[in-house]
Amino acid sequence: MILNVVDRRKNTYRWKSIDVIVEPTWHDNAFADGDQAPHDYSELGYAARKGVSLAEAVTWALSFTVPLTLYLYDEGCGAVDDGCAPNSETAD
Repeated sequence: MILNVVDRRKNTYRWKSIDVIVEPTWHDNAFADGDQAPHDYSELGYAARKGVSLAEAVTWALSFTVPLTLYLYDEGCGAVDDGCAPNSETAD
């Protein structure tokens, strides 16, 4: 189940082919003023998909039974280390 979405795409109008990561929402509990999610160490660490549509990403994320944050990235710039830093022109 998706509790939060973090959009890190430079071009938020690209939806046909993006990279995505899901991770348990409790990973975000340390952020100041953030909502708190239930903490369960038995949940997955993270999962990633590359080159999927936004609709496919949402359907995939909804298939998990744990509370998740869905991170959206430009294709080739986020789901695992592809050498492209999100929200920057180049990675150094």
